[in-house]
Amino acid sequence: MAKATDAQKNVTPSAEGLAAAARSAQSGKGLPPVHLWNPPHCGDIDMRIARDGTWFYQGTPIGRPALVRLFSTILRRDGDDYVLVTPVEKVGITVEDAPFVAVDFQQRGDDLIFETNVGDTVTANADHPIRVVRDAETGEPSPYVMVRSNLEALIDRKSFYRLVDLGQTQPVDGADWFGLQSGGEFFPIIPADELPA
Repeated sequence: MAKATDAQKNVTPSAEGLAAAARSAQSGKGLPPVHLWNPPHCGDIDMRIARDGTWFYQGTPIGRPALVRLFSTILRRDGDDYVLVTPVEKVGITVEDAPFVAVDFQQRGDDLIFETNVGDTVTANADHPIRVVRDAETGEPSPYVMVRSNLEALIDRKSFYRLVDLGQTQPVDGADWFGLQSGGEFFPIIPADELPA
């Protein structure tokens, strides 16, 4: 038995092995229960998610959307680290900004429903908040929406411009803020007095 354990530790994680394990862990249409899995950490794999949402393996873009979607279903954030998790292994990957990109949204009544580059849909609400980080030097906004389990999507520029058109001003903690309403929540973006004239 000890021999098998030693051999397991010497196995180098690969995209093919992760994909096979992820496929076998899929059950039904829902996401795999990665939050319940606690396999050993097997090191890092040369996989990177660029700021624009492109997934790379060994420096080459992964061109198969179904494979990217499969990997996205086993992605988890542990503290500041991003890992791909299967029932038998956990490997670290590099994420340049957010792991997903919100590429579009629809407004249905008072709800803003976002679609990500990997096919997730999420309604902005208390469990899926919108937040905006502004660059300290340029003031350039980087908007995000929480997709699932501590994993965010960067809202793409065209969608953010459309969202700004839907914005409104509301008081927050005694000051007026420009922001967005969805799912019964108000998400402040910028103090109203800092809006361009």
